[in-house]
This record gives sequence, structure tokens and C-alpha cells, in this order.
Amino acid sequence: MAEEVRPEKCVVAVDGPSGSGKSTVSRRLAAAIDGVYLDTGAMYRAVTWAVLQAGVFLDDAEAIAKVALSTELSIGTDPSAPHFAVNGVAVDGPIRGPEVTGAVSAVAAVPAVRKHLVALQRAIIAGEPRIVVEGRDIASVVAPTADLKVYLTASAAARAARRSAEDATDVAATEADLARRDKLDSSRAADPLRQASDALEVDTTGMGIDEVVAYLLKLLNSKVSQ
Repeated sequence: MAEEVRPEKCVVAVDGPSGSGKSTVSRRLAAAIDGVYLDTGAMYRAVTWAVLQAGVFLDDAEAIAKVALSTELSIGTDPSAPHFAVNGVAVDGPIRGPEVTGAVSAVAAVPAVRKHLVALQRAIIAGEPRIVVEGRDIASVVAPTADLKVYLTASAAARAARRSAEDATDVAATEADLARRDKLDSSRAADPLRQASDALEVDTTGMGIDEVVAYLLKLLNSKVSQ
């Protein structure tokens, strides 16, 4: 199937809430089209890690923005081994920890942070011939002209089960935390989590990873062959 999708330029936007399968699906899809992969959520997590390291209060938007603008991000976009570093320090593990998870929505809600990272995301997209970008505002804000826009979703129970399996955490606690983050991300003033009007919704509740990737490849083939 990978050979069928080889346009000179191809941008796939994958949005959706946590636990919907975005990361795994996006990485697999990027590999299938011989493209690169960008995890925009990890960019916000990396900045959040820097903010926490700086000892900045999460209600101090000006201080958060100052840290974000002075932070050097190193972003690896190989779908088989994506990685992040902050000011030369590898942070792939720390940015997935509970401290960053609990603070990332507050940091991501700061307009200056979003403006800065969106500009960086657009620059990365522009520099790649084929790229799959995942996040919460890709189709609506970051790449509104993407060749394929997909909004992945799943039931609350399925999302919690997947995330707790990944993190070895309690399912009920995970479901509560996902609900908290969904509310914060969808209600923020700047670039809230929402489905773009022209994005295709794909409910992954009863689907396996291979099935989802195959379906997205079919959708992409249809789009780029028009």
C-alpha cells in the first residue's frame, strides 16, 4: 500500500483526544508513506518540562511564555525513533511523566506559547515532502490545507484502558485525568481541541492498529488521486 501514496508533497493532519490512538497510528502511517512524523503534543510537553525546571508558576503566563521563547527544542521526526531534547537534554522519558502530564494543559493554553510552537510546526511541515502531523489543532489551525484531515476518537473507556496499559496506571484514575485534560483543552481560548469541519471522524474503539492504518491509507490514496 505504501507504494500507492507517493505524491511529491503530502501532509496528513491527525487530531483527537488522548488515548484515541493518534501516536501509534500516525507513526505507522508516516512509515507506510515513507514520510516523517511530528508529535506536536510532545512539543508542548517539552516546553512544559522546561517551565517546570525553571520553577515557573503555572498561572504566570508571561513567565511561561518567556521560558518557551528561550527554549531550544531538538525534534527527531523519524517515525521509527522520534525523539525530543530541550536545550541539549534528552527528555523523551521525563515529558511523559505525571508531573508534565498534569501541567501541560496549563502551559499549552498560553497564547504566546501556541503562537511560537505553531510557527515552528509550520516550518517543519514546509520542509518535508511527506509528513504525518498529530495533535489537537492540526487540521483547524496548524495545517488547514492538509491533504488528509482525520479526527481520531474512541469511547472514554477504551481511551482510558489504552492509556493505563501504556503507563501502568489505574484505569479509573486515568479516565478521570483524560476527562480533566479534555475539558481544559477543549475550553481554552487559544486553539481549542475541536474537530475541523472538513476532517473525517474515525472512531477507533473497535478497531485494531493495522485496521486503522489501512483505512487511513485508503482515504489518503483517494484524496491524492483526485
